[in-house]
Amino acid sequence: MGEVALAAGYDVKKTDTLGMAQRGGSVVSHVRIADKVWSPLIKEGEVDVLVAFEKLEAVRWSYFLRSDGVAIINNQATPPLSVSLGTHRYPSDKEIQTTLRQWTNRIYFIDGTRKAEELGDIRTLNMFMLGCVSLFLPIDVDVWKDCISQRLSPNIMRINTGAFDKGREEMPGADIR
Repeated sequence: MGEVALAAGYDVKKTDTLGMAQRGGSVVSHVRIADKVWSPLIKEGEVDVLVAFEKLEAVRWSYFLRSDGVAIINNQATPPLSVSLGTHRYPSDKEIQTTLRQWTNRIYFIDGTRKAEELGDIRTLNMFMLGCVSLFLPIDVDVWKDCISQRLSPNIMRINTGAFDKGREEMPGADIR
């Protein structure tokens, strides 16, 4: 996403908070895109687009959304260890939606995992989600595809651009830009 924004002429700052990612924990990335960006961190209440690969992760970070922000959420439940051990319970879909609606009404639950599996490779989930996100950024689709093509080898290009296109198709009716 950062490379695409740079190719489109924007200033970009990015940071990752990895924490316990190697042991199944969260990976949180901030990507700031604007004419001029001074800091890679986004303040609470100022996120334009929140992308979550798991439902509970979307809830955990929803307070970063601005009131008109967009939440694009893979409709995947991966219970944390505390749920597996029985000390906590995973919230219901209704509870998840209620919590998210405290921050925004622009919520899109996407069956990305299932779609990536249907494409033949679960590893295309990231490209599928990127396709969903691309509709909410003011960057021409050709810039996205050009950057993707520069990063991928020809033998995996077709399936990944297919996943990107499927992600874009998944968002009809989205209140875009």
